[in-house]
Amino acid sequence: MTVLVLRALGLGDALTGVAALRGVRRAWPGHRVVLATGQGIGDWLSGLGVIDAVLPTHGLARLPWPWAGPGGAQDAPGCLAVDLHGRGPESHRVLQATRPDALIAFDNAEAGHIGPDWDDDEHEVLRWCRLVRSVGGSCGPDDLRLRRPHPQRHLPGGRGAPVVVHPGAAAGARRWPAARWAEVVAALAARGHDVVLTGSPQERLLCRRVAAAADAPVRDLSGGLALPALADLVATAHLLVSTDTGVAHLATAYGTPSVTLFGPTPPALWGPLIDRDRHVVLWLDEPGTAPRDANADRLDPALARVTAADVVAGCEAALRPRRANGSGTTPPSVPARPAS
Repeated sequence: MTVLVLRALGLGDALTGVAALRGVRRAWPGHRVVLATGQGIGDWLSGLGVIDAVLPTHGLARLPWPWAGPGGAQDAPGCLAVDLHGRGPESHRVLQATRPDALIAFDNAEAGHIGPDWDDDEHEVLRWCRLVRSVGGSCGPDDLRLRRPHPQRHLPGGRGAPVVVHPGAAAGARRWPAARWAEVVAALAARGHDVVLTGSPQERLLCRRVAAAADAPVRDLSGGLALPALADLVATAHLLVSTDTGVAHLATAYGTPSVTLFGPTPPALWGPLIDRDRHVVLWLDEPGTAPRDANADRLDPALARVTAADVVAGCEAALRPRRANGSGTTPPSVPARPAS
């Protein structure tokens, strides 16, 4: 039988769903797990063994089902559908249209589905684990971990494990100013770190601006790394510095020390849940503040409050040596100065 899972979102969403995907496999051992998502992300997760096959799709487009690809009905008759995409009704209906034997999803009267209640205040990872546990699939935050690659395959011209700086983000609300990124890059380079810039092809111009303004030895790999290569780079990096975007969740998955700048979405909902002593979270907003639109066009006010000095201090905290058992002093979750 096929277990068809829908999570057709970005890299960060895929990574926060890994724990639940492992729970799906435990709930239905021996069945093929097919993930409806983007081709690149799906192929990568399949290569890691998290899923068995990918059904390429984007957003909430109608799924071509029955599907002729691996894991389709011709390989495993019968189908269960699991909605790890949203609360419905749209995502529920996409899966209901495949006419599954059963749908596992959150409660939504509009879609005519009865399931567990949705909780707006629940961490993204814990939410989907709770859904999968409701049908017997044991899973939790530790299931976010991905196996690290073999010893560092350093990039040509490098001086050991690099510090990766990823200045871009999908939406303006999470794009910290390029001039501040340049200050951070210059400070890291001045401290002797091998700084590497990463970004999507659409972020090449941004990375060039950051490198030029930093006026420091920097390697710009923006637009040149496919997902597997980017993942390997982050997995073996000395440190990752980014805003709350997909690449930050790679650092969580691989246990790479990180500094993550949060703005519209509180870290309580999307921040790292494991190895917290390795990660510095910078969020300058009042506790209990409701999330704002993470896909807005304008820079979020909480993210705007974060200074280059805050980030440099966060990098120093994240790079502070930890004791051999990994239980060193936990880095501060926010800068010492109050939000204003």
